[in-house]
Amino acid sequence: MPHRPAEALSLSPGQRRILEELAKSRTNPHRVVQNARVLLLAADGVANAEIAERVNASRSSVIEWRRRFQKEGLGTIGVVRPGRGRKASIPRAKVESIVHDTLHTKPKGETHWSTRSMARRHGVSSATVQRIWSARRIKPHLVDTFKLSNDNTLRKSS
Repeated sequence: MPHRPAEALSLSPGQRRILEELAKSRTNPHRVVQNARVLLLAADGVANAEIAERVNASRSSVIEWRRRFQKEGLGTIGVVRPGRGRKASIPRAKVESIVHDTLHTKPKGETHWSTRSMARRHGVSSATVQRIWSARRIKPHLVDTFKLSNDNTLRKSS
């Protein structure tokens, strides 16, 4: 059964050129390329359901991307709206607790926390601890202070 095309999306020559570049990109995120392809097909008058099939998206996503483009232009391509997307799997309180413990405590008998020891303490994976530390540039294994030695045997005699 043929799909009834929606009204073709109106694009300026500049917008079409930008969308064509985005649609054939191999370095942009998938959602940007997919969104650009949707808008180009919509501008060519292809039905929403057929666009959805061609780009492997839902029909409702195609309709929403068309609506957003008509309302907000090219600036919203690939932008994930607030409240959408993957939710954080580690509660903020646990992240703050890991950061606090890293900066203000030491494990018993050790000089600093390792990712494994911190992970055991908080019941998360060591990769999670590493991501938290990396995002905040925390490096507990590096020493922040320097002490002069008072060992007389190291001093030069004159």
